[in-house]
Amino acid sequence: METNMKNTRWGFGIVLVLCMGLLSFQGLAQVEGLEEEVGIVEHLDTIIPANLTFNNEQGKPVLLLPLITKPTILSLVYYDCPGICPQLLSGISDVIEKLGLELGKDYQVITVSFNYDDTPAASVDKKKNFLRAHSKLHPESWVYLTGDSANIYSLTHALGYNFTRTGNDFMHPSCIMVLSPSGKVTRYLYGTSFLPFDVKMALVEAQKGQSRPTINRVLEYCFTYDPQGRKYTLQVTKISATIIIFFAVALFIILIIRSSRKKQKTQNT
Repeated sequence: METNMKNTRWGFGIVLVLCMGLLSFQGLAQVEGLEEEVGIVEHLDTIIPANLTFNNEQGKPVLLLPLITKPTILSLVYYDCPGICPQLLSGISDVIEKLGLELGKDYQVITVSFNYDDTPAASVDKKKNFLRAHSKLHPESWVYLTGDSANIYSLTHALGYNFTRTGNDFMHPSCIMVLSPSGKVTRYLYGTSFLPFDVKMALVEAQKGQSRPTINRVLEYCFTYDPQGRKYTLQVTKISATIIIFFAVALFIILIIRSSRKKQKTQNT
């Protein structure tokens, strides 16, 4: 009995030490100034504000909400992103080809740059890079927008999309939002590639105005290079934290199982 108690205490001690290590990693992230607010807080059923004005590819100011007339895939990127923004736009292009729905008739796509330094000319160049066979037939149904900081932050705040500027680059999550024809947020789909079935169902639900929380939240981040390596430290922190928690829980379970087996063996003898 005393041995079992010692094993259990030892297991708790290891878990405590590992948890303290995890806290120290988190503290490191805070000390080095890594922005913990980067990410997404789902704002389901939120209606896009009616007064948001952006510039279209021709440089003309347009209200965002009136552009949303059918189920809409909304993506937030910045055009000079060296990381996952091109992957996200490529993922949208790929899923457009596989949806089995007609772009412009059944749904539309809107891409907004959250970098207020981006220009309509940059929108045109970026759009050319990601139009594929199907979307080339309906280029007017994939709209690229730019805007000023006030409208950008109003939009991202409404969507729960949190990013931070680091010099000329940004730390930001990767996600698409699906909107109903009335501009209501109905789904968030995370990552840079998307299953056609998931997107198609999200668009069907958006047409009906049905919102659903995302069960699988595999959130990808874009990390820009920093001379102190701070942005990469955040990634290491997350990976290390996951490994620490996994092994702490696994070790604790093993110790409990061994303790139970020894106890049963002792009782049997």
